[in-house]
Amino acid sequence: MGPSALRLAFSNGQRTYFHQFRPCARCRATASPSTMPGLPLWRRAGFAQSSRANVKKYTEDHEWIEVADDGRTGKIGISTYASSQLGDVVFVELPELEQHVSAGDAIGAVESVKSASDIMSPATGVITRRNDKLTETPALLNKSAEADGWIAEMTIEDNAELGKLMDQEAYARLIGEEK
Repeated sequence: MGPSALRLAFSNGQRTYFHQFRPCARCRATASPSTMPGLPLWRRAGFAQSSRANVKKYTEDHEWIEVADDGRTGKIGISTYASSQLGDVVFVELPELEQHVSAGDAIGAVESVKSASDIMSPATGVITRRNDKLTETPALLNKSAEADGWIAEMTIEDNAELGKLMDQEAYARLIGEEK
């Protein structure tokens, strides 16, 4: 990269991408995102996705919360590891809407052919949505525990609590020790 080249970094929350702009040959001015008509408008305007977008944190009890880019909304579910340990899920008890919960409170339950387990809230807040597909198709937890098998969505009251939870690397170490 030459001395007058411009290098920009942007992230999708999981991976960082780099783009290099070189001096324009005609005017010898450094090209910038605002002068690159082929780029999407949000990149030309200097906007980038928040590095905080869709941050997923885990509890030691194998629940997760995926925090949206607004920092106040979070989807809750059980980890893929937890669903594999449960075996075939046959019933899911979902939390009540508008229910105020504290971190560590039981918000529902999962029953499988092997056992039953409470679902604990990873953060303090109010339940705003729930995944009603799970009442009709509880096996969705086995197929897609960390995507389509989410349990509920909540408005997070205290983001400081999220700092006590594990990131994906720390959680991977935890389940590696449990295997």
